[in-house]
Amino acid sequence: MSRKIVRPTAVDLVTDEVRQMILSGRIAPGEVLRQEALAEELGVSRVPVREAITRLHAEGLLNVVPHKGAYVHDLSVDEVRETFNIRLRLEPWIFSEAIPRITDAEINKAEKLVKEMDKASGGEWGHLNWRFHETLYLPAHCEITLQMLRVLHDRCDRYFRFQVVKVPIREQSHEEHMQLVEACRKRDVKLGTKLLENHVKVASQQIVTIVEAVVKKQA
Repeated sequence: MSRKIVRPTAVDLVTDEVRQMILSGRIAPGEVLRQEALAEELGVSRVPVREAITRLHAEGLLNVVPHKGAYVHDLSVDEVRETFNIRLRLEPWIFSEAIPRITDAEINKAEKLVKEMDKASGGEWGHLNWRFHETLYLPAHCEITLQMLRVLHDRCDRYFRFQVVKVPIREQSHEEHMQLVEACRKRDVKLGTKLLENHVKVASQQIVTIVEAVVKKQA
C-alpha cells in the first residue's frame, strides 16, 4: 500500500520556525513572544501563531501566563538533570531493541550523520544529533518512546548550543558516536547499551557544568 504524502499545515510550519528561533537562541530565555510581531515576520495571521505557542508550551519550551502572554522557558540546571535522567532510562532500552534489527543501510546513514556533525554550526549540531540517535532507534519500532525522546532531545537542543562550540567536547562526542556505530555493526547489544549509558551521562555532566556557569552569569 502506498503512503499518502501529508503536507504540513500553516500551524506546523509556524511551530517549526518558532521552535528553531528558540533552540538557536534567536529568541532568548525569558523573552516574551509578541504574537503580532511574529505573525507579521512570518507572513501569517495570529491564529497559527497562537496554536504554535500552545504546542511549544506543551513541549516545555514556553511558559504561558494567563492575561500576560508567553515567554521562553528559562535555562534550568534542574531541567537538564531531569531531562537526562529520563533519557538515561529510555534510550539504552530502545537502543537494545534496535541493535538486533538495524540494517547496514541504517548504520551507514548514522555514520554519515556523524561526519555531517563534524562540520555543523552550533545551531545545526543539535538537530543532526537527534537525527543520528533517531536513526539508531527507529529499528526498534517503538513509536511512543521515540516521540517522547524527540521532545526530550528538543529540550536538550537549546543547551547544546552552549556545549558544541567547544572543540574538545565536539571531538569527544564524535568518538562516542562512532563507538555506537561500531557496536551496531557488531550487533553487540551489551556493548551498545553500555556505551550509550556512558554517552548520555557524559553529555549530562558537560551540559550541567556549562548551564550552571551561564545561569550564574545571568543572575
